[in-house]
Amino acid sequence: MLPHDYLNFDPTGRKTLFTDHGDASGTGYYNTRTREYDRELLEMYLGHDAELPQLAAPNQPIGQTHSGALVGCGTGDNMDASLGLDLQPGDICISGVASTVSTQSVHDGTGMVTGFADATGRYLPLACTLNGAKVLDFAARILGVDHNGLSALALEGEPGAHGVSLLPYFDGERTPNRPDATGVFRGLNTNTSREDIARATVEGILCSMRDTMVALEDATKQETNRVLLIDGDAKSEAIRRIAPAIFGVDVLIAEPGEYVAMGAARQATWVLSGQALPPAWATQGTPKHYEANPDTDTVARYEELRDKTEGW
Repeated sequence: MLPHDYLNFDPTGRKTLFTDHGDASGTGYYNTRTREYDRELLEMYLGHDAELPQLAAPNQPIGQTHSGALVGCGTGDNMDASLGLDLQPGDICISGVASTVSTQSVHDGTGMVTGFADATGRYLPLACTLNGAKVLDFAARILGVDHNGLSALALEGEPGAHGVSLLPYFDGERTPNRPDATGVFRGLNTNTSREDIARATVEGILCSMRDTMVALEDATKQETNRVLLIDGDAKSEAIRRIAPAIFGVDVLIAEPGEYVAMGAARQATWVLSGQALPPAWATQGTPKHYEANPDTDTVARYEELRDKTEGW
């Protein structure tokens, strides 16, 4: 049982074990093609078979509390965030984790994309990065400014940072899988300015995020229509304004909110309604819309640096 499964076990009087497809898809013994457990893998891992929680449909009540309240199966945090944001195929949500919604089971042999199930009967492929806000912290520290000052410097800099590129793998990286990598600046010269360093930092982080977007596109065979930026990095005005040029698509900045909790509330409402589809759910506030012409030169220089440093 996962911790989530114990939370389902207690309120229903410890009678029957239930879990959802989203959390089950992260166990390593769940087959997203069949949407069932793969007991051959389970026995390979454990050395024996085992009793597992029943797999509940997203809108299925799994029991009642002693007071008679219905209990739904719940799901994982990324799955609930997707439900709270009402992600649709073609949307990519990026924070430390990039995710999208797919109607087809996703299998990526490179290991860059994990093919989870979502909370609606579809799929939620994920790709992770390790370097975001901490790299902004580093740049602000070495430039002697706060985060607002770093953002201002980056926006004062020229697109492409006069040829300076940053590979922001300060603490290794997961997409691509380079656990021993470190950060690399390229293109520095005696004319390099503080604005160039700030701009290259923001562009490097966004290019790294773009790698997760491309990995998801390759795995799902879906084109990206728009990117939704949430959480810490989205607070930077430089990140917001430069992102569409790096991603090559429009960027929406969601209103700050507890999207995991909103997704859980939406799922609970769905269970209570008994309907076949989740209830219509307005996202919090009106997302801010950013657009820009694609900056293919900056992306190309980043990709050249990324590929040349493979194995470092």
